[in-house]
Order: sequence, then C-alpha cells, then structure tokens
Amino acid sequence: MIEILSQTALATVQDLGRVGALGFGVGTSGAMDNLALAAGNLLLGNAEGDAGVEVQVFPFDVRFQAACTFAVTGADCGATLDGVPVLPWWVCAARAGQVLQLRPPRVAAWRGSRAYLCLAGGVDVPVALGSRSTQLRGAFGGHAGRALRQGDVLPVGAAGAAPRAVGFGVQPAGLVEPLLQDGLPAIRVMPAAEHDCYTPDSRAAFWQQPWKITPQSDRYGFRLAGPSLTPTVPLELRSHGIVPGVIQVPHGGQPIVQMRDAQPTGGYPKIGTVIDADLWRLGQAPIGSQIRFVACDWAGAQQASAWNRRYLDDIRRLTALYRGLRDRG
Repeated sequence: MIEILSQTALATVQDLGRVGALGFGVGTSGAMDNLALAAGNLLLGNAEGDAGVEVQVFPFDVRFQAACTFAVTGADCGATLDGVPVLPWWVCAARAGQVLQLRPPRVAAWRGSRAYLCLAGGVDVPVALGSRSTQLRGAFGGHAGRALRQGDVLPVGAAGAAPRAVGFGVQPAGLVEPLLQDGLPAIRVMPAAEHDCYTPDSRAAFWQQPWKITPQSDRYGFRLAGPSLTPTVPLELRSHGIVPGVIQVPHGGQPIVQMRDAQPTGGYPKIGTVIDADLWRLGQAPIGSQIRFVACDWAGAQQASAWNRRYLDDIRRLTALYRGLRDRG
C-alpha cells in the first residue's frame, strides 16, 4: 500500500479508460498520457491497462507502507526516494517506510507536464463500469470517485508482492519519436465535419499558426488561444455525440480540444479531431505552452497507432528478455 503525504490537488487513479459507455452518457476518463501509463505497467510486468496514479500538480509525496517495485513515467519530475534521485522510466524497489517525492517537471529535459506512478500489481481500487479510472464529474471510480487527498491509502494488487527485477528502464516515447513543427510540439489532426464551413483564412490559420494552451484547460478540455476562427455563415448545431480529441469551436472563435474526461455530447461545430494516437502528446503539453496542428489522413492515423503499438510491444519483449537473463543469473 502507499499513503498520500502531500496536500495534493488533482492527482487521480487512472487506467486506460472506460470503453463502451459513451452511449450511456459516461465519458471514457483514463490516463491523459496512456502510452506512459502502459509503458510503466509493462516495465513492472503488470497488465498494460492496470491502474496507476496520474500526477498533474506538484509537489507530490507518497510513503510506501510495504516493500514495492515501482516506476515513474511521463514527465521527468526529479523523483527522489528518501532523498536519493530516481531515474524516470526506470524500475525501482522501495522498502516499507520509504518516501517517494515528485517535484515540478523538468521541462527542459523532456517536454511534459504529467507523471505516472506505476506500482507492481497495479492500484487495486474497485472496478466501476469496466474500469478503475476516476470519473471526477460523475464522482465514481478510482479512489472514492475523487482526487486523492493527504492521508489516503491506496492498496496494491496481490501480484505486487512477488519479487520483480529492478535496475532497468526505457526511453520515453517523446524522445524515441519526437514530432515537431517549426520547433513546437506537433499534434496530428484529421479535418472534421464542419472544417470546410470556416473561411479560407481561418482554415489556413488553424493549420499554420501556433496555439497556446490556456490556464482554463484541464482533463475535460484544452482551451486554446490564437487566431479567431470564423465560419462562412453562422453555425447552429443540435447537440450530438463527441469523443476525446474532437476540436470544437465556440462562438468566440477559440478552439477547445476535448480531452479524456470530455462529456459525450456537444453542439459546437467541429473543425478537426486529434488522432487518438497523438492524444498522449497533447496530454503532456504544459499549460501556457504552444503547439501546432498538422494535417493527417486516415492512413497516417493508422500508421501512428501502429507505431504506438510497436513501441509498447518492444518494451514488453525487451522487459521479458531482461528478466529472463536475470533469472538465469
């Protein structure tokens, strides 16, 4: 078990999300950087979709109440264990009573804003509608349906007690496969239903100008600041189904990208959709930073998904190989 020591904000238990419930009005939730969570689980020998702790406000401190193998993935947040530096994306062992401290991410070292504490055996909270992810708006899932608080104790799955190999790790996906446009993080986007309803200048600005992630952004949606997007004629739509990644444009002309906690319906026009394979890239973009959108087609989206799959498959294979070599002495 681990105990939350810091008076933290917005740290939540997340897995890879609640799939199949959008039709009932229940959002997906899940890790904003699903690749980082899955990679941390694979390093520990967990199932890819086991639950971990998503940390997005720092500092964040926890105490291990029992010996546990762990990994911290996502943003490099200068982690220490009893004051000793811990490598990011690295398998480590903690003894009972030791304290893990995470500090504000080192943006200069690797662009990122969210860290993931993955534990051998996974965080063992109850499954709700097929997932352990916290649904903040619905107040269910995760730990008591809310963000973690000081004094909370999270149980670890029984498999976490088994000995695990330590002392190895992998490179973050953002370093293995960086994606930049004019020096800014690039996010691949497919044009959406109302894309052609905007003026030529607005469409050009959407693809050619940087967009700033404003402080009004959260797990529900990233509100962007940049050139105003103007439709050729006023657009009024009935509320309809939407998914994470959809880029809506309210009447003010500043886009909103729906993120993991997005509601399942909306009525604003849609100018584009972030491909699912790049949502982790956007999820790691810090508040106040700038991004660029890059046009993508269906084939490109499939290729991006295939790259993500190969990245995780390589981690699974190399981790098994390393453990096999350790077991043989």
